[in-house]
Amino acid sequence: MTTLHLLSGGAAKGLVTTLGDRFLAQSGMAIAGRFDAVGKMKDQLLAGAPCDVVILTSALITQLTESCDVASGSARPLGLVKTSIAVKDGAGVPPLATVAQLRQALLAAGAIYFPDPVKATAGIHFMKVMRLLGVDTEMAGRLHPHPNGAAAMHALAQSSEPNAIGCTQATEIIFAQGVQLAASLPTEFELATVYTAAVSSRAQQPRAAAALIELLTSKETAGLRSAGGFEPLPE
Repeated sequence: MTTLHLLSGGAAKGLVTTLGDRFLAQSGMAIAGRFDAVGKMKDQLLAGAPCDVVILTSALITQLTESCDVASGSARPLGLVKTSIAVKDGAGVPPLATVAQLRQALLAAGAIYFPDPVKATAGIHFMKVMRLLGVDTEMAGRLHPHPNGAAAMHALAQSSEPNAIGCTQATEIIFAQGVQLAASLPTEFELATVYTAAVSSRAQQPRAAAALIELLTSKETAGLRSAGGFEPLPE
């Protein structure tokens, strides 16, 4: 069986996985997907990892287009994804609508789980939020960074600390088992990231890559994107 290679930020893992069987039926190709923090995926692409389709933030895809690492004109947006707060399934959801409420929830958390604060979009932003709230130093002993959002949510689901809380992209929370989406970050700290798919300039299967991107971004799959945490782009 021919394989289509994909490098993607973790935010798109649920959507790609959900559509894997449909793409196999349409194309006869299985998707070999690697999902991790966007910075790590960019590094792997530039290091020459096999890649037909790449899904990263729109800003990174723009950079890669300019450097000719993805095919010009091939980029298509999947939608907006908000950085959000998660709690364990069955746990009470604290008030999170305001900056003060978010700060209180973080201070009350026995542990805080989040993705890589250097390479992951949500992790970078969340560390900035904690610094702005003035809780990063006080909470240092309760911070649990993980390589990516999926790993962070798995750890949150297995955690035993009281009032444990997590932060990553909404799409990763929705598809993770054992956790629930509590709320987006308050408006003052909102981060809505556009994730974009493009064909790698070194794609071995460029036509199939374009077909997968068409499936991921089509009107036919709009409901799946919405249910999975991808919001439409503003008109």
